[in-house]
Amino acid sequence: MLWGISSHLVCLFFLMGVSLVSMWGGFMSLDSGVSYVVEWEIFSLNTSSVVMVLIFDWVSCLFLGVVLFISSLVLYYSGDYMSGDSNYNRFMYLVVAFVFSMGALIMSPNLISILLGWDGLGLISYVLVIYYQNEKSANAGMLTVLSNRIGDVGILLSISLVFMLGSWNLIFYSSVSESDFFLVKSFLCIAAMTKSAQIPFSAWLPAAMAAPTPVSALVHSSTLVTAGVYLLIRFSGFLSSSSMQSFLLLISCLTMFMAGLGANFEFDLKKIIALSTLSQLGVMMSILALGFTDLAFFHLLTHALFKALLFMCAGVIIHSVKDSQDIRGMGGLISGMPLTVISMNLANLALCGMPFLAGFYSKDLILEVAFMSSINLSSVLLYILSTGLTVCYTFRLIFFSLSGCPKYGGLSGVGESYKMMMISLMVLGVAAVTGGSFMAWVLFPDPYMVCLSSGWKSLAFLLSLLGAGSGYLLNLVSVSVFSKGLSYYSLGGFSGSMWFLPYLSTLNLSLWGVQSGAKLFRIGDKGWLEYFGSQGGFKGIMEGSLVLQFSQSNLVSVYMKSLLFWLIVIFFILG
Repeated sequence: MLWGISSHLVCLFFLMGVSLVSMWGGFMSLDSGVSYVVEWEIFSLNTSSVVMVLIFDWVSCLFLGVVLFISSLVLYYSGDYMSGDSNYNRFMYLVVAFVFSMGALIMSPNLISILLGWDGLGLISYVLVIYYQNEKSANAGMLTVLSNRIGDVGILLSISLVFMLGSWNLIFYSSVSESDFFLVKSFLCIAAMTKSAQIPFSAWLPAAMAAPTPVSALVHSSTLVTAGVYLLIRFSGFLSSSSMQSFLLLISCLTMFMAGLGANFEFDLKKIIALSTLSQLGVMMSILALGFTDLAFFHLLTHALFKALLFMCAGVIIHSVKDSQDIRGMGGLISGMPLTVISMNLANLALCGMPFLAGFYSKDLILEVAFMSSINLSSVLLYILSTGLTVCYTFRLIFFSLSGCPKYGGLSGVGESYKMMMISLMVLGVAAVTGGSFMAWVLFPDPYMVCLSSGWKSLAFLLSLLGAGSGYLLNLVSVSVFSKGLSYYSLGGFSGSMWFLPYLSTLNLSLWGVQSGAKLFRIGDKGWLEYFGSQGGFKGIMEGSLVLQFSQSNLVSVYMKSLLFWLIVIFFILG
């Protein structure tokens, strides 16, 4: 255990130091308006150079600093959370490799080098999801890796198509017109949607909760699920297309609404938090579709702070209630673990957009800018409903953490005795309170001009009050009232099951997916392509070479047969 603590201190100081240096570089770049690009040419192919590119501007440096800051606290937190695990060292190496892949993705504007980090995230996330090696985690890992593989194929196809531009540095091609390279833009958009779990690729995000809680805190705050949003932020100039932006706005608003609706029917603590991540990803994608990339990046940073805190608090609570994740058995936690519950409710209130917490500065501004933009009525309604549902399921969690008494006969004795967990919670709690205001002052010294009437201006506040009251009061009503809701069981099942997306994502794969692929493999790769392709060609070349080798061997029988053959040929020619 002594080695484990010392290794965590090394990870903490190293990653925290790099994080502070990166943030300082980001602030300096933002202040001076200077960016640095480092290129290393690996080889040149048909006048198209394959280069390794690193970009150091305020976006990449600031995001990398936040990722490393959260990663250092997650690794330190894991020292207590994973202390009894037999594969503790393997877990640490995997998390460090995961952070390294995210760093490679952040610092590169080049599609080929982005693919290294993109594929690394997909592969290591699969290994981390199946970490506990049971049937549930194996199924969740397979769903995760196959969903993300669609995005990987999108990046690969984009690389092949962008070859026509002469360079894979898409950040330098923001002036490409709307009609040019529509397929490239579509493939990049699909890749971002798969990694950020937008409809119809949303099923893998709650399923990935089979991973250990420190992994969930890292994945859902600043690494895997934010990769798609960051990709669109980085290539926002290249992806500017009115039709694509309208499509992305509709999909992201539906994702936001679906996740908020499903979280109100869920009783698994980690799945509720995962669905809240999905809802916030919809918020980021929607404001990206409206063209406000700086607001999407701002919310990406603030969301990372309070979402990592929320998952860490969930991990401590799960330990303390006998490893159960059912919120119906978590009552009156404030009496046994006050610091954890205070930190969790701070993160919950920041998620709701409580004034002067981290989420308020980004989320409230996003809602006001969206209401001020020229969007259709359906998008406005989805924004309104999603905001109310977010506050509603958040106050469900507040109810079960503060009210009543423990349902399982008291806490199991873990409580807040683990100091590493508590230190990580306190540091992130301070960041969740002050991070939003600090970044708002630094990133937006000139505030946005918001021109709204008093009704629209107060709409977000009224929706929050309505959602908070609904979420808290619905848990106070008697069981007999809920039994009357059985007449609407089918509607509730549809709403609480993410619109059957988990079922549809795994439906009849063996019938139309795997079987058709197996037939194509037998007919093509194992059939005609095998006969006329590489194996057939190899066989023909080998047989021909054997004939030539035999003909060139110094044997008298060969010479006699050759002489007889040519005599017969000459006889027929002359005859």
